[in-house]
Amino acid sequence: MGIRYHDWLRQAENDLQWAWYSFDGGYYAQTCFISQQVGEKALKAYCFFKEFDVIRTHSLFQIIRALNENGELEKHAKELDIYYISGRYPDAFPGGAPFEMITKEQAGRSLAAAKAIFAEVSKRIDTHDDNTEPADS
Repeated sequence: MGIRYHDWLRQAENDLQWAWYSFDGGYYAQTCFISQQVGEKALKAYCFFKEFDVIRTHSLFQIIRALNENGELEKHAKELDIYYISGRYPDAFPGGAPFEMITKEQAGRSLAAAKAIFAEVSKRIDTHDDNTEPADS
């Protein structure tokens, strides 16, 4: 089993808290980007948990495909992939900076998607960890 998956999941959880603070502060573009990061780190945690050697993409949709997932996780991955670039870079839009273009509603949806991915991955990992017998010493 991947040796650092817990670190990835814990960082995703910490980033989720950061996303909430950003949302509450009215930083909607930043909320969208960090929500994408939450999803990416949670999904990478799951990949490492499933003993993937390396994941060389920032696309949540590509990670979902590598995991042979679909359904809700795929839907949330597609929602969040939009913000990897557009939540940060002014040239992602024809005009205007991300903080001027991204709305509270978009930030709320991205936060909900990040929370859902984190919760599902956590549940899968925790369920497995709870059912694993400690090794005899």
